[in-house]
Amino acid sequence: MKALTSKQVLQENDTSDTSAVTSLTFTHRALSDVSCLAEFKKLEKLDLTFNSLSSLEGLKPCVNLKWLSVKQNKLRSLKGIEGCVFLTVLNAGSNMLQSMDEVSNLVRLRALILNDNEIGSICRLDQMKELNTIVLSRNPISKIGESLGKSNSITKLSLSNCKIQDIDSSIKYCTELRELRLTHNEIRALPTELARNTKLQNLDLGNNLIMRWSDLKILSSLTSLKNLNLVGNPVAEKDVLAKKIKNLVPSLQISNARPIDKVVKNVVDVEDMDTKKGQKMSKNNLTNTENDENTPTAGAKLKRKSRDKFVKEEAVINSKKVRDDDEMVHIEKNENRIEKRDDEDDVARKKKKRVKSKASGSLAVQFLSPEPQVGLGGPSAWDL
Repeated sequence: MKALTSKQVLQENDTSDTSAVTSLTFTHRALSDVSCLAEFKKLEKLDLTFNSLSSLEGLKPCVNLKWLSVKQNKLRSLKGIEGCVFLTVLNAGSNMLQSMDEVSNLVRLRALILNDNEIGSICRLDQMKELNTIVLSRNPISKIGESLGKSNSITKLSLSNCKIQDIDSSIKYCTELRELRLTHNEIRALPTELARNTKLQNLDLGNNLIMRWSDLKILSSLTSLKNLNLVGNPVAEKDVLAKKIKNLVPSLQISNARPIDKVVKNVVDVEDMDTKKGQKMSKNNLTNTENDENTPTAGAKLKRKSRDKFVKEEAVINSKKVRDDDEMVHIEKNENRIEKRDDEDDVARKKKKRVKSKASGSLAVQFLSPEPQVGLGGPSAWDL
């Protein structure tokens, strides 16, 4: 057990006056007891990240605290936090908390970060009129319930990697909501109440169970939506989705962490290639049909071609008969020279072809090398 002492605090802040200390940072110290901080009445900001605290009871007297981080400790409860009534920011992520009920009376709270705990349900947030940020990612929360019933000040809500199956109707009260992260849950459909969240700009629904296009049509009501992620849903496997989403939400700029215009262009290019391929195949089929010997037109053409060939061959034979032996020798010599020149030309052409092939190969690599994609969706800066 390692306890923080008043003497240590004063020494590190180069003062002998406890009332002169308003901000403290004691991280990575393996501290398990900070009860001495009760003497620092003017303390407003306290960072105790990466320690071994199992209780916050020692912070009860710190009534003027406004900013507190106890992330990465060994807390199983937030008991003791009730006395810090002036808190505006609380970060107790990455602990072993099973409940968040103790925060319900912190009426001045603006940011509540409790990710990576063991919290099973969201407490009532009715009294937190200034609360704008809630991060509850990676908790075994299965329902939102009515906990957001009067939370119309919330702008950012993260419930990723929980066990949520439905976005409950209380989401409609979050009329100021701008960022909603619900990735890695079990959501199958979007509620009609989502249409009330007209200020929503960033919606992350990646890795859920949304299967039907009809379950996404409510997105047309989100006129401010700029960033949408559906990667990992069955519905996202359909190539035409990007075009449909763009038509449904004209304001959208980023889809699945890629610029929507680029995604739509790729889909259109693929469709054009398929169309041209189909047209080429149809043309080839038509040509093959014309060349079929069983068709009357093709048969006539074939007869004419054979007759012309026969006439030409006979003319050549008659011509050869007229020539004398000297001419034949002369022709043979010319033919030998021509063949030799052709062989030399073939060698030169092959060399040239190899050089050209190398050059075009390197050029092809340049063209086929994937262009780096700029993922503008990304994790939120506040989702720690």
